[in-house]
Order: sequence, then C-alpha cells, then structure tokens
Amino acid sequence: MRSTLVRQFGDPEQVIELVDAARIEPGAGEVEVEISLAAINPSDLIPVTGAYRARTELPFVPGFEGVGVVRRVGGGVHHLKPGDRVMPIGASGLWQQFVVRPAEWCFAVPDDVSDVQAAMSYVNPLTALRLVEALRGHFGSLEHRSVAVTAAGSAIGAMLMKLLAMEGVAPTAILRSEKSRHRLGQAYPIVVTDGSNLPGGTRFDAVLDAVGGQLAAELISRSIHPGGTFIQYGALSGIPVPQAAIAARADVRFAFLWLRTWVHSAGREALEAGFARSFAGLRDGLFASPVAATYPLSRLGEALAHQADPLRNGKILLDPCC
Repeated sequence: MRSTLVRQFGDPEQVIELVDAARIEPGAGEVEVEISLAAINPSDLIPVTGAYRARTELPFVPGFEGVGVVRRVGGGVHHLKPGDRVMPIGASGLWQQFVVRPAEWCFAVPDDVSDVQAAMSYVNPLTALRLVEALRGHFGSLEHRSVAVTAAGSAIGAMLMKLLAMEGVAPTAILRSEKSRHRLGQAYPIVVTDGSNLPGGTRFDAVLDAVGGQLAAELISRSIHPGGTFIQYGALSGIPVPQAAIAARADVRFAFLWLRTWVHSAGREALEAGFARSFAGLRDGLFASPVAATYPLSRLGEALAHQADPLRNGKILLDPCC
C-alpha cells in the first residue's frame, strides 16, 4: 500500500517520505480502515519538526484526522463491519492507504455527512468546543466577557470566533499579518500584531492562543485583566510561551489545552457526544471549513508546499488511494 513515513525530525517537506508498506492483518478487537480522505493540520506537522520529540517515537506515520471505510474486522469486533464509514482516532497514522486501529477508537460517520466534512470533523471542532468549555469552567457565564483569539484567520480561529459570539462574548481577532484579514471580513474587531506593536489599552478577560512565543508573552504581560485566563492550544511560532511572562502574572490563570490528553481520558461516551456536536455544527455551517485543494498522496510534496503558503485559503486534504 501507499504510505508515508518519518524516520528523522526536521522540515516536514524534507523528512516525510513516500513509501510502499505492507498491509497489516487486524488482530482481536481491531479493524482495518481504508482511508478515503485525510486532513493536513499544524498538529500533524509540528511533531515532525521534533518539537514534541520527548513524546514522539520514530519512525511514525503522520496524520491524526481523516475518514475511511472498514475493510477487514478482527476477532471479537461486533459493532463494526466491512463497509462501515468511520473516523479512526487516538493516534497518528492516517497518511496512508490502510490503517489498523482498535475498533473502540473508530467512530461512525452519519450518512448525511460527506467524506470532505468528516475529514475535518475531529481536530478543529473538538478543540474549539473544549476551549469554550475551559472558558466556562473558569468564568461560569461567558456573557459580556471579552476574549481574544490569536491566529483568528485559521480554520479553528473562525470556529472559535463564531462559538464565542454565540455565547454572548465580544471576541477580538488577533492576526500576525494583514494577509489573513480578508478571511474574517468586517464581522469582528481585528488587531494585527506580532507582539512588538501591541496597541496600548488592549485588554481582555481571556486569550485563546495558538501562536506562543513573543506574541503570547506580550498578551499575557500587557493585555489580560487580573483574574483572567490565558489558554494555549498551539504553538504556530515554534517558540514556547516564555516562562518569565507566566511567572510575572500570578493573577492570571495559565492553561494548556492538548486535545490528545482529553481524548485519551474522556471515555467513549464523551467522545461520541463531542462528535455529535461536531456533526451538528457541520450540518448548520458552524464548523464549515473551506477546502483549498485535495491532493493525491503521491503528490505529498505539492500538498505540503501549499499548506505552507501564507496565502492559502482553506484546508488541504490528502487522498491516499492515488
């Protein structure tokens, strides 16, 4: 089968290989899934760089999010059968034609949700929902709170802006570049800053951050009201949040939300409830994401180059069958 492989950490465009791999027979409690579409997310690429090397074992196949069809079923599996459409989650490995995964980590996809929608129904929607839950846990009611969202021009940023507005929040979009402004239109206040030019008087009850680095440090130091919270869920800058900035604001609660941690502790019932909310959001457009392009896995290099394009306007999907 066609697959990808990371044998060493580095630039994803340089170190992710296209390889031929053997299909694996599903064992007891497992199913083999033929992947129809997989998404490219920053959370797929950051481990490739070695940023999480302490918890990333080489070699590995990238890809946390995608949809496929069950082809073979191991012993003891009764709730899935060949032909069922599922999302296999819980580990990377979806950037290949076939993947074997424990049946308990495969979640059924409703018939009225397309493959394209399903391939984007996991990482961003569930992370966005968890972030809003974390804010509720800190403040209780979110009505009339002011919340800033960094990297707000991203797919998940757009989801967060809409979710927060539905909660009665006054959300502010923080962008690192004017290039992303067109993705948001005129619906929300926008601040364009890399941290070095944060406007004076910028104040929020909370910040949801996907960037880290100097921008995060400046937001923590200068923009959060006492008693507020800063929740980091990504590090697009490749730089951690400076500990000195966190230590200097004992009056601000700092938290890091890693979807994987919740996924592996929540239990199947909570995950099914999360996916039900995600599917509902896909149906009504709340979690809709534009697709910039779909590439065959054989053109992975082009797909990764497009993913890195700062002018990209939408998600990049991979078709592992070709």
